[in-house]
Amino acid sequence: MAATTTTDPIVSSTGTDGELGTTTIDQDVVATVAGLAASEVTGVHELGGAATRAFGVVRGALNNVNHHQGVSVTVTEQTVSVDVTFIAEYPMSLQKVASDVRSAIILAVETIVGLEVTAVNVRVNDIVLPTDKAAESEPTA
Repeated sequence: MAATTTTDPIVSSTGTDGELGTTTIDQDVVATVAGLAASEVTGVHELGGAATRAFGVVRGALNNVNHHQGVSVTVTEQTVSVDVTFIAEYPMSLQKVASDVRSAIILAVETIVGLEVTAVNVRVNDIVLPTDKAAESEPTA
């Protein structure tokens, strides 16, 4: 899942009391904040579904990193809902990892972006074994 929008491509709010002007935050920025928060959670191996990760490999070969891979956001005037898909690490408790991802995203988006998070929908679409992780880190000849 790439970051998607259902309304305007930007989040805009008027300045707080005493400020002149408006603040505009791209929805991709909101998705990036959520993605970075989720990727830092212990037990999250990688964000995104299989197709998104395959495209990410090509992007990675070009040194173009997408920090909101696997994250979709829907932003309204003052709220945001987030959908996140990731691969978990075995033998972590999937419920705990999902709960930690949800908490990390809520904290990051509300603190950094300043929008209220109304929902964080978590999808664990795969699990990686320790032997899989070791094989990924070995250099190929």
